[in-house]
Amino acid sequence: MTVVKAAAVQIAPVLYSREGTVEKVTRRIVELGRRGVQFATFPEAVVPYYPYFSFVQSGSEMRRGEDQQRLFEQAVTVPSAATHAIADACRQAEMVVSIGINERDGGTLYDTQLLFDADGTLLQRRRKIMPTHHERMIWGQGDGSGLRAVDSEVGRIGQLVCWEHYNPLARFALMADGEQIHSAMFPGSIFGDLFTSQIEVNIRQHALEAACFVLSASAWLTDEQQARIMEDSGCSIGPISGGCFTSIVDPDGQLMGDPLRSGEGAVVAELDLSLIDRRKQMMDSVGHYSRPELLSLLIDRTPAACVHERTVENVETHGASTVH
Repeated sequence: MTVVKAAAVQIAPVLYSREGTVEKVTRRIVELGRRGVQFATFPEAVVPYYPYFSFVQSGSEMRRGEDQQRLFEQAVTVPSAATHAIADACRQAEMVVSIGINERDGGTLYDTQLLFDADGTLLQRRRKIMPTHHERMIWGQGDGSGLRAVDSEVGRIGQLVCWEHYNPLARFALMADGEQIHSAMFPGSIFGDLFTSQIEVNIRQHALEAACFVLSASAWLTDEQQARIMEDSGCSIGPISGGCFTSIVDPDGQLMGDPLRSGEGAVVAELDLSLIDRRKQMMDSVGHYSRPELLSLLIDRTPAACVHERTVENVETHGASTVH
């Protein structure tokens, strides 16, 4: 596929409701499919919602309050009815979708990105490798197994969340894996205009270095939702506005259309994947412009596990144990 019609989606969650947010997301997927969109990126942790309360509460307040428990109860297990519903919408729309969720695995939550193919197949489930600042009170750490690009119906896709884009080695891992389309997710509605400008710098620089298309999606909160979060968190209204920059960037680092900084909507553009090869003829950061004998990256993509089984085989023959 040479040209891909793609959308970066800015959307508000249905606050405190996994089922409500999933229903809203699936409706949006079907709507975009009717418009001929073939790939869409949704915001970070939008299902059921980003833990905005963690940005304005202290650790002791989170421990005493109901916010963290409510998020835990509304989080998504994989697989589940929530992921099946999103997969069904992708199948109906014949669309590849990258979406952020709060994933519940046992007693731990993770900031997780899911990538569904156009037939509804779950191609990738990756977790943010290092939660940022206040997020460390909410989410566990991911591993390196998701630091790879994945082939899909529309091309080779890589995914990163928010400040993972501040980590040049994480970005390089996807560049070296040949990503053509990069899905960048952000929470929106925190940090204000400073965060907006930082997002723009991050995604345009990655597009230039990787010679790929970047779709950046931010979540949005209405005034009423902001007020509700702040009231429930015991804080005054104010700190969780702004911080949105939903946009699409081409391999030359140029914005494709006007970015969304407020409200709900989508930035839609046609991605001509042949522009990637033209760009790389000038500068291929993982090819002719690299110096691997001087600079290289070591990645441990082994999935993290709490239990490793050790078995002894052929001790009499080999005189040693074998670890599986």
